[in-house]
Amino acid sequence: MFENHNKDTAPMEHVVIIGNGISGITAARHVRKLSRNKITVISEETDFFFSRTALMYVYMGHMKFEHTQPYENHFWDKNDIQLVKDRATSINTQEQSISIAKGMDIKYDHLILATGSSPNKFGWPGQDLDAVQGLYFKQDLESMEKWSPTTKRAVIVGGGLIGIEMAEMFRTRNIEVTMLVRETNFWNSVLPTEEAKMINRHIAEHHIDLRLETELKEILSDENGRAKAVITNTGEQIDCEFVGLTVGVHPNIEFVKNAGIESNRGILVNRKLETSAPHVYAIGDCAEQREAIGSRRALEQVWYTGRMMGETVAQTICGNPIEYQPGHWFNSAKFLDIEYQTYGWVWAKRKEEEDDFYWEHHKGKKCIRIVYHKDNHTLIGINVFGIRLRHEICDQWLRQNATVEQVLKELPQANFDPEFYAKHEKEIKAAFNQKMAIA
Repeated sequence: MFENHNKDTAPMEHVVIIGNGISGITAARHVRKLSRNKITVISEETDFFFSRTALMYVYMGHMKFEHTQPYENHFWDKNDIQLVKDRATSINTQEQSISIAKGMDIKYDHLILATGSSPNKFGWPGQDLDAVQGLYFKQDLESMEKWSPTTKRAVIVGGGLIGIEMAEMFRTRNIEVTMLVRETNFWNSVLPTEEAKMINRHIAEHHIDLRLETELKEILSDENGRAKAVITNTGEQIDCEFVGLTVGVHPNIEFVKNAGIESNRGILVNRKLETSAPHVYAIGDCAEQREAIGSRRALEQVWYTGRMMGETVAQTICGNPIEYQPGHWFNSAKFLDIEYQTYGWVWAKRKEEEDDFYWEHHKGKKCIRIVYHKDNHTLIGINVFGIRLRHEICDQWLRQNATVEQVLKELPQANFDPEFYAKHEKEIKAAFNQKMAIA
């Protein structure tokens, strides 16, 4: 049981949370930690919270679905958190009530909208056929399992992180994969050219048919309403039995719009994550800052920011109003078996006031890019592939405005790779010194 920091005599209020992803459940946990408030979590996806990022490992046989659930099933009763498996259909902000699909109304004192995202669709003919889907919900995993035994080739549309995960999943079952990526290099809206080309090569080495500068035009149906082929913008037909749509996500906010809560792409919130309606908050993938925080996007659909928003809104509801402060940007992912970390700001195209240093290992599986101010050499951002860095040290460099020279000097302390992994700090520093000598 969480420790209760409030007095037992504190008045109880009803906190209702729509969505049981990382942001909603973090909010529930911290409201319980801070108060005796009644807590109800509404979600139609699953009975219990699970780690969405682990779905691929269930498909690949590395774990069972129950292993993706961080808490035992009795955790919720023990901590007096009521779970309602149903779909919220409407919100009445005047009456402070929610209607759910079963026909019941639920009153709230505080409402937290943590409704998450859904995969994008762009009106392609055939996009609603059987075996055409994204990878976001548990139901998507179940659908992939259903169609995989009769799939010889899958076509994946889009070059983001979910797309490469889906490709890896299919390849573990010896299903051929073609990826359609409209950019000139994989994920080059985010990655600088050298990193994007390294991932291009890595994808090809894993026997994935990567089609750059290629877009989906149409999905063809067989006689049973299942995808049987795609037509590209070049007119080519690629036969397949499955189409993965991984061209980004959008916030789930349709039913919220009808409640009169102000929204743009997402539900608009201030720094305290308050919406335009009294006692209503939005967090996670569906929340959009009215004013972006620094260089961050106003709408950030990242696991750790959802967790931080959940902690923030719980403090406010429980009488300690604070502003959401996400700190320095960071993210991590895997491109097949190459790990990726980024800290600070590394743009796909370098800005005018920036200079950078790029080193790539001769085998083409590891690289590092350090971006810094031209004038004073203070750190702006780091990309690293195939080498693990300690988060706390990278964050410290950014907080202290460390210079690129200091970063290179302290790289050995930042390296988080296991003991017997090859270390490359000396050659990285030598390459930087050579760059500066030439400059």
